[in-house]
Order: sequence, then C-alpha cells, then structure tokens
Amino acid sequence: MDRPVGSPAFSRPGLVIALAAACLAGPTMFDVARDSWSSEQGAHGPIVLLTGIWLLVRELRAAKPRPRPGNAVLTALLLLPLLIVYTLARISGIIEIEGFTMYAALIVAAYGIWGGTVLRAVWFPLVYMLFVFPPPDTLFAMLTQPLKILISQTAVTMLHGLGYPIAGSGVMIQIGQYQMLVAAACAGLNSLLSLTALGMFYTYIRHSSNFAYMLVLICFILPIAIVANLVRVLLLLLITYHFGEAAGQGFFHELAGLSMFASALLSIFVLDWLGTPLRRRLAAKGRVQ
Repeated sequence: MDRPVGSPAFSRPGLVIALAAACLAGPTMFDVARDSWSSEQGAHGPIVLLTGIWLLVRELRAAKPRPRPGNAVLTALLLLPLLIVYTLARISGIIEIEGFTMYAALIVAAYGIWGGTVLRAVWFPLVYMLFVFPPPDTLFAMLTQPLKILISQTAVTMLHGLGYPIAGSGVMIQIGQYQMLVAAACAGLNSLLSLTALGMFYTYIRHSSNFAYMLVLICFILPIAIVANLVRVLLLLLITYHFGEAAGQGFFHELAGLSMFASALLSIFVLDWLGTPLRRRLAAKGRVQ
C-alpha cells in the first residue's frame, strides 16, 4: 500500500535535512536573538518566529503539496553564492546580512529538495518570517528619514496653527524654551516593523481567501502607522511644553509610545470592520469570475 503523502518535513530524510538546517541556522538565530530581539526595533522577532512556524505547519497541512525536487542546477547556482556571502558575513559579524542570506539559503535548499509546489503553498509564512531578521541600519535610516522629516514638519505646522511658539528645521523642533530631536524612537518608527508584521499576520489569518481585500488592508498599514506616530510626536511636544522636559522624556514618553502602538493596531481592526462592504463586494466579484 502506498504511503500517504503528508508534510514533506516529517519524512526521515526531512528530519536529517531539518537537523542540518538547524546546525546552519542555530548560531545565526542566537546572535539575532541576542543583538536584535532585545531592542525596540526587533522586539517583535520572537512573536514573528513562533507565529511564522505555526503558519508554516498550518499551510502545509491544509495544502498537502506533493514534493517534487526542483532544478538541481538552479539550486546550486543560487545556493553557492549565498553560502559564500553567509560565511563572509558570519566571519565579519554583520548580523543583518548573515541573517537574510542564511534564510535565503534555507529557502533555496527547500526548493531543491521539495520543489516550487511546496514553496508556493507556504509563500506567505516565508515572506512573513523575513521580519524575524533586523534590517540593515543604514537602509532603515535611509527609508525612515523622509518619514521623520514629514512627521516633524507636520507637527510643527499643526501646533503653529494653534498658536504655540514652535519652529522646526528638519527633525529638530524648538517649542518654547525646549528643543526636541525627532529621532526614530521619538517618532515611533522603530515600531513600524512590528506594526507591519502584526498587521500582515492579522490580515492573512482573517482574509487569506480574499487576496484582493487582503492587499487593500495591508496597503493601509503604513498610513495608519504614520498617523499614529504623528499623534505621538504631538503629544510629546505638548507634554514637554506644558510640563517640562523631564515629563516629556520620562514615563509619559514610554506611555505615549505604548498607547500609539495599541491605537494603531486597533485602527487596523476598525478599518477591517468598516471595510466589510468592500470585502463582500470583492468576494462576490471573485466568485463570479
């Protein structure tokens, strides 16, 4: 009698491969956990890893794809340079490059062993688990600098319109006798990755069967995060102006960050609820087609 086809990870060769993958990934993941997960920018890492593994198993069990090895030549051509870059990054201690190349090497190896059908069945967990690894600091700074300037200038314009003695240049804001530098932490941009990851997880769990609506909801995550971070900067400026610099940099600084993150998540839920008519329309259109 033929053995039933199940998850490719549970065969004996799969266990050997999983052990080899663990030997490759173990040291890197230890460094990622030590250096990134303890910071505000990477605090979401453990949550993404656990929920990503759960999603991976869930999708494999639901789809039950039939493993078929991928192109061996293509696998070798992709895997060799990835392992070289991984080794160099490991030796140099560049954890950002090391993490992403290790992850890419594991995906290429999975393609070579189980094929593209299996990878297509778990495409979202594979994309989602990219958030486990910290982005390069220079890339993150380059991408968030325009957002910091936008948030700073908008906050200055709004408070100036309300009659506050405020002026700004770039990310530096002068309000009354106090000067405030809108860094990534102050603007809440360190939480941007966490909010994006959790928002994507929520939209996929809720609406994976309605791909068009899921994409619409995901596109709103960044605007919601920007508005929430703008409100945070406004609150910190007002607290600093009315109660002093110590209040703005102390307990209320952390409280504002936590409150804005929770509010942004809640806004995604509310937006999803408000988008129910659109979701039903897109679902009906998909059934007709």
